[in-house]
Amino acid sequence: MEIKSYMTRIGQQAREAASLMAKADTATKNRALLFIAQAIRREVALLRAANLKDLDIAKDNGLEAALLDRLTLSDKAIETMATGLEQIASLDDPIGAISNLKLLPSGIQVGQMRVPLGVIGIIYEARPNVTVDAAGLCIKSGNATILRGGSEAIHCNQVLAGLVREGLAKAGLPEQAVQVVETTDRTAVGELITMTEYVDVIVPRGGKGLIERLMRESKIPMIKHLDGICHIYIDDSADLDKAVEIGFNAKCQRYGTCNTMETLLVSENVAADVLPLLATRYRDEEVELRCDEKAFQILGAYPYLAKASEEDWQTEYLAPILAVRVVSGLDEAIAHINRYSSKHTDAIITEDYSHSLRFLREVDSSSVMINASTRFADGFEYGLGAEIGISNDKLHARGPVGLEGLTSLKYVVFGHGEIRK
Repeated sequence: MEIKSYMTRIGQQAREAASLMAKADTATKNRALLFIAQAIRREVALLRAANLKDLDIAKDNGLEAALLDRLTLSDKAIETMATGLEQIASLDDPIGAISNLKLLPSGIQVGQMRVPLGVIGIIYEARPNVTVDAAGLCIKSGNATILRGGSEAIHCNQVLAGLVREGLAKAGLPEQAVQVVETTDRTAVGELITMTEYVDVIVPRGGKGLIERLMRESKIPMIKHLDGICHIYIDDSADLDKAVEIGFNAKCQRYGTCNTMETLLVSENVAADVLPLLATRYRDEEVELRCDEKAFQILGAYPYLAKASEEDWQTEYLAPILAVRVVSGLDEAIAHINRYSSKHTDAIITEDYSHSLRFLREVDSSSVMINASTRFADGFEYGLGAEIGISNDKLHARGPVGLEGLTSLKYVVFGHGEIRK
């Protein structure tokens, strides 16, 4: 396969499809989503077989545990993909909506209309569910998309691509509106991120190495986040039962996700009470705790204990490892988070209303939470149907990126023959 000509052809087809998708009505887009959901449920056995083939190859190649976890498609995960498409279909269609309409002294009316971004290139690793989430969101938001999944999921992604094409065709939409790159050659990524005439936005979903490469090489604007260094701060007024349950869930519910807690901060006024309770729960999961001096003294008998280094406050482990620090109070917690956080998701456990409001205002992250697990920072959990990714940038979208994040606004003017004087 000659990669450049292959990618150029995909880009041309995507650009043509994007113009048709921008004109598609809501009912037609929703029918496509429901047809794809039906096809996914019909082909569970085929999807599982393709996924097992990918997993066997990945294990032989020594893929790390966190990526194997992301690669695995259980029956529940397959049903979640179908349910996500149905939820997207049930959401309001943002395209064509006019907002902020106002009558000006000149007589004209000025407002803003939501429109698709155009062609979205999405690059991701070892996550076959992204193929469906991305396809669904791009279809509903009237965009065309080029999907370049990781080589680890190639067999599963090809099956999913066929099901998406089937749903689009049955609804009367162009099959090229969603194209999965069929080659695992990394040269294809280099082509995709420089095709400025065909691609409007790049969305990377993968490891730090991938995103750092794209930040260096892409000529196309990106919606991205680099790390998921998420914090929970247990305040001196926290309900300790809540703190233990949330602190355990945020770390141990899944290790290999970007919204998993990586650093636990605890007020010195409650540290001696809550840290042993949490350690009892973490011990059952063999979580290694990398502690500052105060936390280390409190947890000296804990079997999986180490002293934290400066690097630990800056690390996304994606593993059963947690950095722990005892702080003087809210001010030091906020200062630590704003210094070391990747601006993804940070939470406070507190019963103090003023502390919770200060935390919301002063922590500069894309999701800030009160008394909830960081694991909720997800498009599906936020009611977006799915997410195209999470952005910790401030432009163009921030946090989990759903339908509105895949649109732009243009000004529209309604006149009645007015002329400027």
